[in-house]
Amino acid sequence: MADWAWVRRRLGPVGAHALLIIAAAALAGPFVWEALTSFKSLAESITVPPTLLPSSWHWSNYSGVFQGIPFGSMLLNSVLNALARTLAQLLFCSMAAYAFACLRFPGRNILFGLFLSVLLVPSQLLVIPQYQIIEDLHLLNTVPALFLPGMFSAFGTFLLRQFFMGLPPELREAARIDGANPLRIYWSVMLPLAKPGLAALGVLTMIWSWNDLLWPLVVNNDPGKMTLSAGLATLQGEFLTNYPVLMAGALMSTVPVIVVFVVLQRRVIEGIALTGTKG
Repeated sequence: MADWAWVRRRLGPVGAHALLIIAAAALAGPFVWEALTSFKSLAESITVPPTLLPSSWHWSNYSGVFQGIPFGSMLLNSVLNALARTLAQLLFCSMAAYAFACLRFPGRNILFGLFLSVLLVPSQLLVIPQYQIIEDLHLLNTVPALFLPGMFSAFGTFLLRQFFMGLPPELREAARIDGANPLRIYWSVMLPLAKPGLAALGVLTMIWSWNDLLWPLVVNNDPGKMTLSAGLATLQGEFLTNYPVLMAGALMSTVPVIVVFVVLQRRVIEGIALTGTKG
C-alpha cells in the first residue's frame, strides 16, 4: 500500500491508472494471443510476420484437441489430482502448523527449521526417490501416483503457522479453560478462524497441482492416466506442431483455474496479507 501511494504521488491519478492499464495489457497479452491463435489455421499461426486476427475462424481446432488426446479423462485426472492434493495439504499442513504455532514441546524450533530446510531442495532432486517409492508400491500408471507425493508441503506448513501465530492466544486459553483438548481447539477454534489462510493455500496448491508437468510425465505414460498438462505436452510434435490445436487445448485447460481464482481471489489476497502480521 505504501508503494502504491508513492506511485500515485509521483505520477498523479491519471499516470497511476495509465501505468495499471499498461501492466494489465502486458499480463493479458499472452492470453489474448493464445485465444486468437486457437482460431487460426496452421499456416497463419506460423506466418512471419505474424497476423493478429485470423482470416477465418477455425472452430475445428477445438474438436482437434479431443481427437489428439483423451481430453475428458485427462481433465478428470487433473481435477482429481488437484482436489486430492489441495484437501490433503489443507488437513496435514494445518495440523502441523497448529502444532508448531500453538503447542509447546522439546525441539519445536529445531524441528520446524528442518521442515523449512526442505524448501531449499529443488523439487527435481526428489523425483527419483519419489518414483522409486511409487514403483515399490506398484502404483505406476495410476491416478493415486499423481497426488501421493504432493499431499504435504513445507511451504503450506510455514504459511499456516504464520497465520496461526497471528491469532490472539486468548482464544486458545479460553477454550482450554472450558475444558477443550488440543484437538478440539484445533478443529473448533483455530480452523474456522483460519479460513483466509486456508483459502490462500488451497488456491495456490490447486494452481501448482494443475500446472505440474514433470511429475505426471515421469510417473504415468498411459494417456488415460495423464493430467492435462502432460497430455498437452504430447501435442507438441517432433518436427511440426499444430499450434492452433495446442493453443485451443491450453485455453480450455486454463479456464477452470481462472474461474476458481476469480471466485476466491479476495480470500487469497487477504490470507497472504495476514500471514505476515506476526513472526
